[in-house]
Amino acid sequence: MANLLDVLKGKLEGKNVRIVFPEGNDERVLAAAVELSKTDYVAPVVLGNADELKSVSEKLGLSLDGLETIDPATSELRSELIASFVERRKGKATEEQAEQMMNDGNYFGTMLVHTGQAAGLVSGAAHSTADTVRPALQIIKTKPGVSKTSGVFFMLREDEQYVFGDCAINPTLEASDLAEIAVESAKTAQSFGMEPKVAMLSFSTKGSAKTSETEKIVEATRLAQDKKAEAGLDDVIIDGEFQFDAAFVPSVAAKKAPESPIQGDANVFVFPSLEAGNIGYKIAQRLGGFDAIGPILQGLNAPVNDLSRGCSTDDVYDLAIITAAQTL
Repeated sequence: MANLLDVLKGKLEGKNVRIVFPEGNDERVLAAAVELSKTDYVAPVVLGNADELKSVSEKLGLSLDGLETIDPATSELRSELIASFVERRKGKATEEQAEQMMNDGNYFGTMLVHTGQAAGLVSGAAHSTADTVRPALQIIKTKPGVSKTSGVFFMLREDEQYVFGDCAINPTLEASDLAEIAVESAKTAQSFGMEPKVAMLSFSTKGSAKTSETEKIVEATRLAQDKKAEAGLDDVIIDGEFQFDAAFVPSVAAKKAPESPIQGDANVFVFPSLEAGNIGYKIAQRLGGFDAIGPILQGLNAPVNDLSRGCSTDDVYDLAIITAAQTL
């Protein structure tokens, strides 16, 4: 399998997709944006105070020539974005409140996406997930038929490529939520050229234990299998419940789930809870040597993606490529 990012860069050549970065005064973000500005597949739009951006660039020895920067406090776009925000919130925000919110880079950047002046947004290097997601949910909102956004990671190691979710957003998940995440994760995998085989994870395989937790996964699997047809994913395999080894190791699958259409070849993994997903991806990243790209937010009307606060410059760069590719 060709490297995912190389494939995406090939698809993005000449597109110059406008991606906004609200955290321009973060060294990692600014360094990544400068590198992206040298390409023809992402056109970065960096938000921040002009003096602060200059100071950070000088510290890093970077040139800002050719990089588009906007200061939300002084931008001529403010009045347009304020009016659009008040209209979008439908009485939930006054003009005075909107004016204050446009001082927040995440709100300003999300409004650039909403008004079509950027195609997507990458934030989170210096903000919590909630700070990134809240404006997106208020302004961009979820697609019709999607009740909750969720966050998946692409896990990459050499020619291996997997999707893990939800690892970022929802602390508690009902069976219906897990089913929705399974379908949205399958769509995400498909959109990046994968043929998804979705495993619904638990601490039980095919009824080896029966508790309220395992029964929730059984129900989620049934609902997901129903929902995939509605989503036009009839050919996608979704099955469960699985322990991870039964979904990933053919010899274990043959013993524990011999009748399943998944025989140790799952490539999309839906975790039963946020804590399981978050722990799982970090173990794969830190012990398994996988690159973790994300979280990539699913179910929104436009791509808004959240960095980890422990991210590197390469992580910012890579997530920007993923974000741009989501617009194609």
